[in-house]
Order: sequence, then structure tokens, then C-alpha cells
Amino acid sequence: MVLRASDIVPISEARARLTELAEDVVGSGAEKVLTKNGASYVALVDARRLDYYHALEAEHANLVLAQDAITGLQQALAGQFVSEEELDEALGVKAAR
Repeated sequence: MVLRASDIVPISEARARLTELAEDVVGSGAEKVLTKNGASYVALVDARRLDYYHALEAEHANLVLAQDAITGLQQALAGQFVSEEELDEALGVKAAR
């Protein structure tokens, strides 16, 4: 989503206009970036969109885990294994003796 200049608001101004800004975010779906000392600081985002962002993040994490599982299975089927010592070292675990 492209931010317009009107979507960037100094945090000092946002204090006085919070209700107005929140209604604009919910009504138009436009996110607002609040700045502090001229730099991006926080954003106002519709709560439903935030839920959607969190769902996307979880889905991405699941896809990464699934791909890692597939890679591991392919390596196992190809006979590519690591020794217990290599595994302990990779995990930073002291070998049991």
C-alpha cells in the first residue's frame, strides 16, 4: 500500500487528532504512520487488517517449517545423516558420556 503525505503524521499532532485519525484508518483502510523527531515511530492500522497480517505471518512460518521438513525427509531418503557428535555440536549441547 502506498502512503500519501497525509498518512504521515507527527506524533505530537496525533495526540490531538487520535479519534479522527482512527476513524480515517477504519473508514478508508489507509494506514497512518506516526513520526517522532521526523522518523517513523508507530503505525495506526485497522484491527482487522492487523489480524490479517498476523495470519499471514503464521502461514508463512508454517510454510517455512513444512519446507524444512521436506528438505529433512529428502536428505534422510538420500542417506544424508549427521553423527550424534555433529548434532550435539550444532545444537550447542555437551555430549553425554
